[in-house]
Formats: sequence, structure tokens, C-alpha cells
Amino acid sequence: MPSPIVSPLPERSLAIAQARRELIHGEASRARSNACVDSWITRSWQRCLESGRRPQQRVSFDPVSQSISRDTAECNRALVSAARPVIERLSRAIADTRYFAILTNADGIVVDVGTLPDGTDAASRYARDIGRIGVDLSERAIGTSAIGTALAEQESVWLHRGEHFFDDTSVYSCAGAPLFGPRGDCIGMLDLTGVQVVERPELRHLATLSARSIENMLVMREPCELLLHLAWPGSAGSEATEGLLCINAGGSVTGANAAARQMLHQPLARSQHALNFNDLFALPLHMMFDAARRGDAVLEVPLWSGLRVQVRPQRGGNGDTGAPVPDVRPRLRDVETALIRKAVADARGNVAEAARALGISRATVYRKLWRGRPAGAPD
Repeated sequence: MPSPIVSPLPERSLAIAQARRELIHGEASRARSNACVDSWITRSWQRCLESGRRPQQRVSFDPVSQSISRDTAECNRALVSAARPVIERLSRAIADTRYFAILTNADGIVVDVGTLPDGTDAASRYARDIGRIGVDLSERAIGTSAIGTALAEQESVWLHRGEHFFDDTSVYSCAGAPLFGPRGDCIGMLDLTGVQVVERPELRHLATLSARSIENMLVMREPCELLLHLAWPGSAGSEATEGLLCINAGGSVTGANAAARQMLHQPLARSQHALNFNDLFALPLHMMFDAARRGDAVLEVPLWSGLRVQVRPQRGGNGDTGAPVPDVRPRLRDVETALIRKAVADARGNVAEAARALGISRATVYRKLWRGRPAGAPD
């Protein structure tokens, strides 16, 4: 059964109202009730106040001009295509809650909308106000909301009713999660909104997972020669935890998802200097191409940090341009360095033990490892 339209819990509503009196209207209080309002909300309120806005101002939910709308649609074609299957799944999952999904670009302009609640009541009209492609839902246009706040803070958020800045938007409850492209830049956000509905802060988690699904789809569609699937050894890989890394013919990193950036502790494609496969992995690139040709190979690969990851390489699928396979024949020096590095890792960092296993001196191990390390690699 659909959830009824109800008022917020009295204690939550009163706490939010008290926080508004203290932080927006400047009323003194001994209760310190603003502790119930998250810091990203108070920062958004402050930005609204500093821009000269007041809560009683009307919000019109205006669309952008036709020319801007056309340019926005063209620039976000790939985002909308990747997000559409996710939004359709979301619409089915939240259909009985009277929440609906909204996708915006990095400027807060709506580029796609899920299924809106049916009806002619006030709640349905409020939903249609914001559920239109081309409407500007940025913080500059409608004040504090999950959309503007997620884009400003670049993290997932939850806002309920009076936590919105303007009185006109206090009917909404919304969860939002930012979206990051294959190069690590914020390209938009995913929003789940309801009008005069039961507060459901768990939707913040759903929005975050759904945003990761969209990001992964964008990475898998990125043109590349190799797409590397990364996981920690022994862990059960999933869409939420699997790292994705795009490598071009020369070994440069051209794209990554959030999990890969976190696993490798690198900004990756967003860094000022392009990272190479050899900057990250203590393994020759040709071994990845060989494994990709075999189709089902999973390698346990040492990182220069001393950690290991499981890598399942595959040739770049939708991004495969048909270019000839690069010459990735192994160099003796690369193979030698990789073997020595593996021996040291097997010995848990004990160079003397690794040297004995290899039948060479410790000095030789140090010399060849130093020669094989990329510039700037940690000691």
C-alpha cells in the first residue's frame, strides 16, 4: 500500500524549527538544539543568508532558457544514457513511498526524471514543479536542498522539510548523492525526493549506491585498451566495492571509479601529471594484456606500496576503437624487476630472505628494485 502523507514527527519538527530560529533568525537559546541539524545544512543556510536571501522569498522553479537547455542536453547525453537504467530500477523500488528520482548536471539543472507520483493534489503539483527537465534546482535558484548541498559538499546528504532554507521548499524531503566521472570530476547528482511524506533517511544510502552504479557504467563505457577490475584478495567482489581502472595503449590511466581511487590511494585521472600503469603496479604491463587475451585470468598483483590486489583484466569493450594491439612484448629488465618484487612481497618485506630464495645478494636486490621503481614511489 502507498505510504500516507503525514506530518513529520513532532520532536524532529520542533528541533528543526528551533535550529532555524537560532541559525537563520539569530535568536539566542540555551538548548543548543542546532545539534540536530547537520553541518552541511548550516553551511548552506549561511551561504543563502550571505547572498541576501530570506526564507519568506517565493521560489518559482524556473526552467533555464531553451538554448541552455539544448546545450545541457547535448553535454550530458552520456550521463543520461548511463543513468537511465538505474533510474528505472529506482522508480520501481520507491514507487510505493511517493518518492521519485531526479538527475541533474553539475550545475543543478535537471537532465532526467523518474516516474512522478500520480494525482492532482497539492503534493503531486509540488512534485511536478521540480520534476521537469531543464528546471534549475541549484542552490542559487532554490536555496538549501539535497541537490545544491550534495553538489557543494560533494558527498551524500539527507534533508527533511524545514531543513530546506525557503518556506516554499519546506514540503520536500530529499536524499542526494554526487556523481563523479571517469576522470574524478563532479559531473552531476542523483536526488530522491518526496513531498509531504514520511521521513526516510535510509534513502541516502540508496541514492549513494545508485550513484556508484551510474559512475561504474560511465567508466565501463570509457574508450580504453584495458579495463581492469580490482578487488582485495579474498573479498567478495560487488558493484559497490569493485574498482574499475581504464588503461590506454601506452599504459596511461584514462579513467577510474571511486572504488579504484580509494583502493590505490591516488587521484588517478584527475591528477595534474598523467599516471601510468607502471606507477601503480609492480608488474609489467604485457602480463595484463596476456591475461586479458586468456579471457578469464585473475592475477594477484603487487602494488608499489607493498599491498596486493586481485586484478581481472579485459580488453576495452564498448570503448574498443579497433586500433591495433599495442606492442607489449616483455623487456628482460621489467620481468626481472617484477620477479624480485614478488619475492620480497612473498617474504613479507624481508629482503635477506628474498635474496636467499632468489640466489642473489641483498645488495643486488636493493639495486634492481631501486632501478625498477617509478619516480616518486614511496620507500
